[in-house]
Amino acid sequence: DYIFYTDWAWTSFVVFSISQSTMLVVGAIYYMLFTGVPGTATYYATIMTIYTWVAKGAWFALGYPYDFVVVPVWIPSAMLLDLAYWATRRNKHAAILIGGVLVGMSLPLFNMINLLLVADPLEMAFKYPRPTLPPYMTPIEPQVGKSYNS
Repeated sequence: DYIFYTDWAWTSFVVFSISQSTMLVVGAIYYMLFTGVPGTATYYATIMTIYTWVAKGAWFALGYPYDFVVVPVWIPSAMLLDLAYWATRRNKHAAILIGGVLVGMSLPLFNMINLLLVADPLEMAFKYPRPTLPPYMTPIEPQVGKSYNS
């Protein structure tokens, strides 16, 4: 819902930044530490990007505007994580610490730039009005006096 997004944009950005950074770092570091294959984070981020593009296409096919799903910018942060892993391959704790900090600092920055390019949600709300009220906003008639035989 666009109005909801407009009201909660900053909170959403913070929550998604933390969750996406964690998702990338935990998944990629876990895989890299147990396989020892450098370049894995970029591969992981590419897969997540493709999945999000598919979701974006699906929502667009359902009649939602193109900007309804914003694809996060994972790949540059993942490349930094791979570089940190390559530079600290002798020390796994350093790879986790330095790579995690690089991703945690860069991913929100890349996504903020990405979100600045998205169409204004409030403007979109007027271009794509909802035809009906969602179920949670449908008024419920009061049931007072129904149990009495008056």
